[in-house]
Amino acid sequence: MSWLVFGFLAWIGGWWLNHVLSHRPRTRFTGLAVPVIFGLTVVVIWESLVRGLEISPVLLPPPTQIAATFAAKTHILWEDFVQTVLKGALTGYVLGCGAAFLMAIAVDRFPFLKRGLLPVGNFVAALPIIGMAPILVMWFGFDWQSKAAVVVVMVFFPMLVNTVEGLADTDAMQRDLMRTYAAGYWKTLLKLRLPAAMPFIFNGLKIASTLALIGAIVAEFFGSPIKGMGFRISTSVGQLALDLVWAEIVVAAIVGSAFYGGIALLEKALTFWHPSQRGRA
Repeated sequence: MSWLVFGFLAWIGGWWLNHVLSHRPRTRFTGLAVPVIFGLTVVVIWESLVRGLEISPVLLPPPTQIAATFAAKTHILWEDFVQTVLKGALTGYVLGCGAAFLMAIAVDRFPFLKRGLLPVGNFVAALPIIGMAPILVMWFGFDWQSKAAVVVVMVFFPMLVNTVEGLADTDAMQRDLMRTYAAGYWKTLLKLRLPAAMPFIFNGLKIASTLALIGAIVAEFFGSPIKGMGFRISTSVGQLALDLVWAEIVVAAIVGSAFYGGIALLEKALTFWHPSQRGRA
């Protein structure tokens, strides 16, 4: 019962702190403190409920057990991180987004590609990953190359669509002004249309950053070497080692948040002039 009371008091305290901070002027401190306090409150309540209600660790391990497993299995988590994130997700992300960017320029330059390619792209983007992953694993093998191929397929068309829309974002007056300066297609692209498309491009990059990690992890469920985050999750569930499963989930959450946040910071640095960035802390 004491654990349940402790969890209730933690909930009341976290609620009160966030209520106070949310009514203060927004600063970097309050913008960071509110989510941190909320997250810590959730962790404390989780720990209190698991221990107070005596929930089996097989069903839901407490955060302290997950942290202990995280510390004890660091070498395994690092090996899985390198296999899944650095080799599979990051390689596929760079190849997929790079190819989509180049294809978007080709689509913008030759309108018939837009009429023919984008409908096919929408069809491929709608295919479920569990249908594509086994095929790509059979084509490219069980190592990280097949996971990178899955990521390429997942990130290509969201990036392509966002870039194409961004390149079409300029209005007629801006394009007419470039023509009065005798600017050709490529100069107009570099001086006007690509800068105007930057918010759309970064939006595609941010969407692709989340899809890349999901695709690499899920693809490992359909065949991989004896390492990788998806492999570890699937085998650990079969062994009822839920603490290791949650440790892998923590790594994926940290990596995904850091990846997305890094792209958002880069976007803010490069598109500070855009109205969407004005007024942000």
